[in-house]
Amino acid sequence: MNEQIKLKEKIGYGFGDFASSMFWKLFSMFLMIYYTDVVEISPASVGTMFLLTRLWDGLNDPIMGIISDRTRTSMGKFRPYLLWVAIPFGIIGVLTFSSPDFGPSGKLLYAYVTYTMMMMVYTAINVPYSSLMGVMTSDTKERTSLASFRFIGAYSGGIFMTATVPYLLDYFRNSGANDAQSYQYTVGIYAVLAAFFFIMTFLWTKERVKPLEQKTSIKKDLKDLAKNGQWFIMLGAGIAVLIFNSLRDGSIMYYFKYFVKDQTLAYFGEVQWDKLAGAYMTLWLVTNLVGVLLAKPASAKFGKKTVFMAAMLIAAIFSVLFYFVDPNSIGVIFGLNIIMGVCSGIVLPLIWSMYADIADYSEWKTGRRATGLVFSSSSMSQKMGWTLGGAITGWLLSAYGFEANAEQTLESLEGIRLMITIYPAAGAVLSALFLIKYKLSDNYMKGISDDLDDRRS
Repeated sequence: MNEQIKLKEKIGYGFGDFASSMFWKLFSMFLMIYYTDVVEISPASVGTMFLLTRLWDGLNDPIMGIISDRTRTSMGKFRPYLLWVAIPFGIIGVLTFSSPDFGPSGKLLYAYVTYTMMMMVYTAINVPYSSLMGVMTSDTKERTSLASFRFIGAYSGGIFMTATVPYLLDYFRNSGANDAQSYQYTVGIYAVLAAFFFIMTFLWTKERVKPLEQKTSIKKDLKDLAKNGQWFIMLGAGIAVLIFNSLRDGSIMYYFKYFVKDQTLAYFGEVQWDKLAGAYMTLWLVTNLVGVLLAKPASAKFGKKTVFMAAMLIAAIFSVLFYFVDPNSIGVIFGLNIIMGVCSGIVLPLIWSMYADIADYSEWKTGRRATGLVFSSSSMSQKMGWTLGGAITGWLLSAYGFEANAEQTLESLEGIRLMITIYPAAGAVLSALFLIKYKLSDNYMKGISDDLDDRRS
């Protein structure tokens, strides 16, 4: 039986991604330039650090999925982690954006330790949070609705962060703090808010879907997952989407600081590069949010697979066009951003809804449900795509001769332009190619959902 989810609960579910997205966007848009231009770690070292720490962290996702699948409390399987991990999440977030004066080697070691801790605590709260959608309802349309609310929360959190970071940093700098302290104080504000909203998600949501009676076996769960071809397809597509997003996110600050620079605009006068970058990021997230809102009606009419592939191919085309834009053509820069932002926004709720379908498909085929393990793979794909995108960003900056806080050569400027245009386009095309073999259409899943409901009752 499919119970309709009330608006309050959908909003409560969205609060969770409002919390995590503030930090996700801090990491993806500001952490690289914080490490290179504030802490003064070389971009190649940062890229390698991202690769090593995130590869390790990627292994934690299925482990956390297995743990949460086997959690038994009166509060449910997944909800308790939102309560237990909320405050540690905020504390470690502040530590990640702190910069003790340990010398060059000490700073790099400190970055390794705190960033590793941050990714582990991110896993500990976000794998259960992601899995929660799979047990709030078994209705595929309600799941798409929940996924949309999730990403409304996500982009609202990101928009709030990008719209306020430049001004908070300026406020603390004008109050006498240096750049490093300004980042630390600013992140402290987001840390308190994140803990609060995670706890609100815990309070406002409910777990309803009860799995079929089964004996728990980690080995069997992993074997079932390894045989699930649809899971592999979504894993590859998810990684490619995050390569597209993380390359763009990680290069925005560099693109505006070193290529676009300060601009004199009609009606606005002289606008500093960081304010332009903040506006660009905010517009990117606003248009992502528009895409999220379009995801449900578009997928209802054309199907999730068709909408996913079309959105990514359109994003790739306009990403290539972006390469040829002059740095003084601010209107064109922001206009292309709108189109790519809508396309990117459409895809993300579809990914999470499709993973919920894959969890049902796995239970239908095997008689065993491993929601946490399936959803942890989505978190793993996020981090693997983010890992590759972040590492590639650092390595490309180094390969093209980037020097922090200096006038860039033509070669390094070319590298920055490619990082925000051509290279992300390749990731978008790859994600669409992965979906060619995906077979879990909405009609197909309706039959599976009805059959599972009969078995559970």
